[in-house]
Amino acid sequence: MLGGTYTLLVAMSERTTITVGALGEHVFEPGWYAYTGSAFGTGGFARIERHRAVDDGENDTRHWHIDYLLGHAETTIAAVARTVEADIECVVADALPGQPVPEFGASDCDCGSHLAFAPDRERLWRAVQGAHRAFAP
Repeated sequence: MLGGTYTLLVAMSERTTITVGALGEHVFEPGWYAYTGSAFGTGGFARIERHRAVDDGENDTRHWHIDYLLGHAETTIAAVARTVEADIECVVADALPGQPVPEFGASDCDCGSHLAFAPDRERLWRAVQGAHRAFAP
């Protein structure tokens, strides 16, 4: 299966507090979130379908920080960007505008965060697409 780096664009409809595993409680403001991850395991980009199942309420298992966010009723995956066979997770996450959510999704690297928040969907999505293009091999 093909794998690589992906970014989920997630809509949050209203302000809510979510307990995110070991990170504890975090207040998420309404707006747009971009979560960047990698999918290099045996399932490759099937990980995105797993994220969609959590988002749809079909899977209630929580392994990663993003599972806690997607498992909340106020969130929806609005779009997905993928870069095939490219390990660019950290540089894409670092390139995104907006406010990073401290330590979110970055427990296995030295990044400050892999989740960015922005109130403006279009600006954030353009930045996601641009970062994937800029850092693709």
